[in-house]
Amino acid sequence: MELESLTTLLHRTRPGSGDFSRYLDQYVGGNRLELLPDGAAVFKSMWQAIEAARETIHLETYILRSDRTGQEFSKRLQEKARRGVRVRLIFDSVGGMEIDPVFLNRLRNSGVQMLEYHPIAPWRPRWAWGRRDHRKILVVDGKTAFTGGVNISDAHLAAVEGGHGWRDAHVRLEGPAAYELDRLFRAVWFKETGRWFRSEGHPADARGQSLIHVAANQEFLHRYRIRAAYLSALRASQREVLMANAYFLPDRRVRRALGAAAGRGVSVKILVQGRSDILSVQYASRYRYDFLLSHGVRLFEYSGSVLHAKTAAIDGAWSAAGSYNMDHRSLMHNLEVNLHVLDREFSGQMAQRLREDIAQSREIKLSEWRRRPWRDRILERFFYLFRYFF
Repeated sequence: MELESLTTLLHRTRPGSGDFSRYLDQYVGGNRLELLPDGAAVFKSMWQAIEAARETIHLETYILRSDRTGQEFSKRLQEKARRGVRVRLIFDSVGGMEIDPVFLNRLRNSGVQMLEYHPIAPWRPRWAWGRRDHRKILVVDGKTAFTGGVNISDAHLAAVEGGHGWRDAHVRLEGPAAYELDRLFRAVWFKETGRWFRSEGHPADARGQSLIHVAANQEFLHRYRIRAAYLSALRASQREVLMANAYFLPDRRVRRALGAAAGRGVSVKILVQGRSDILSVQYASRYRYDFLLSHGVRLFEYSGSVLHAKTAAIDGAWSAAGSYNMDHRSLMHNLEVNLHVLDREFSGQMAQRLREDIAQSREIKLSEWRRRPWRDRILERFFYLFRYFF
């Protein structure tokens, strides 16, 4: 695969709009990717990787539940820890508020090393309220990795499996980029505990053809990395922008980039939540729909279960999947990670998945939108004023 052939469409940015090529040296080649279709497939693939672990298992998640899914992960992690595999777990304190303490004790007693990210209790070490770890990462032996939007929770299972059927996206990867995800895990562990450990493995040999940029929001100086990559890709788009984002509250620069793309003839379609697990965010998100619709951006409300995905596909060449929402919290407060992929085959699969979800969704028309009830407009304005706190 030639890098130039994949980036031609994204390289030709307009004067003054930034140049996508300045990000190319951040892409790592030789990766093999698999887009996993649903929660059941995600968990099955993760369990297979855990079972095959020989040296290390590093799991970092925002939500960790002690429900059926959580118990299955716990059982498998305990078993590997007892066999001598070094198992480390990072979970966010807010995302883990519903965990049964017995669940954690069993993990700890089996030898699993655990880090609760920023406890919300002021009397505990490393406590904090606003800054959260929103990443979802699993790395096995530094060579096989998973990331996306799926948490360790029954919510991502189908209703017939006892879940809520949340629509999401998760990626399995094998190759050198897995080492980059592992490096992010180790950096969080060191920053929060002061204890550094080297990677027990080495970067994997080339396993496939995909070029990947592991983009992460980290310390303050690097808060804008993911947004900058999105903006560059949007400004370079020539034909099609497809995007799904669960909590869609883009800032002014992103809104303008979307509108500008539509204005120069790019087909811009964005999939947003129809049913929301956080109504305040949904109302706040809708406040800026008028601007986007009037600039030619097409919006579609997902009509199935709760949409939780954070994905994009641009011009059939570039795609993104990860934990990053288009909102202020992901931009300024959370630890996030995205995979930005240059691969026509994988990006084509992502685009096809987005088109299928859009086909099952209800399009929001500008004329209808402007006739919505005044009660909705008031709620949208009210919650939009508090968007920085969601």
